[in-house]
Amino acid sequence: MKKLFALLLALAMVLALAACGNTQNNGQEDQQNGGSNTQNSENQNQEDQTGGEEAAVMSYEEYMAAELDSPVTVEAYVQAKQSWWEDQATVYAQDEDGAYFFYNMACTEEDYALLTPGTCIRVSGYKAEWSGEVEIIDATFEIVEAEPYIAEAKDVTDLLADESLIDYQNQFVSFTGLTVEAAGQDDSGNDVAFLYNWDGSGTQGDDLYFNVSYNGQTYTFTVESYLCGSDTEVYKAVESLEIGQVIDAQGFLYWYEGVNPHITSVTVAG
Repeated sequence: MKKLFALLLALAMVLALAACGNTQNNGQEDQQNGGSNTQNSENQNQEDQTGGEEAAVMSYEEYMAAELDSPVTVEAYVQAKQSWWEDQATVYAQDEDGAYFFYNMACTEEDYALLTPGTCIRVSGYKAEWSGEVEIIDATFEIVEAEPYIAEAKDVTDLLADESLIDYQNQFVSFTGLTVEAAGQDDSGNDVAFLYNWDGSGTQGDDLYFNVSYNGQTYTFTVESYLCGSDTEVYKAVESLEIGQVIDAQGFLYWYEGVNPHITSVTVAG
């Protein structure tokens, strides 16, 4: 009887030890699997944070061929800063092949101060169009180490009535031999050479609009007040224009329902 009891007790101990071993092994496997899953999760988080591979920089030709609303990445050199507001910057940029307009690009005030003319930046955003103006929106940027580049003004006077003029959109350009035309009338009904705002509804400090003619056709030019405020030489020069004067002008070839340059300098000829 004692032998039987001892045998049963020994058998029970063997079974208990086996169960304990299985539990320990299962715990080790769970711990290993858990560690593996945690590592996979960390790897995934790292991939998510880096956003995958960096987008390739497009040539100007590739950028122009890209569909509207598609993501684009370009490199160009700052030519002028139009505005900064609530961590967004609007910038004209150019390289030797073409020019870009970066509209409301994400930018801190500290970084905005670094965007001096000639600075090379890599910009990623979306190609868009507004009333004929092709631009990059919803963009971010980074400064690229490179020799500064400032574009010389391209004389496009003879292209004013040509369809190919749009090929120079956003570039720094010049015009020569333009005749100042009446832009509208004042409150007394007299013709005036410029208007504050396109319809004359503004006051000093708002955008300036003035008309010029060349080869019998009239064009509207603008001094964008964010780009060139009322304290700048070009703003004061346009306020001093007289109908019939012949002028030369420089600026950026902005587009709004047709050519509408943002003028940065005006000189009365002769």
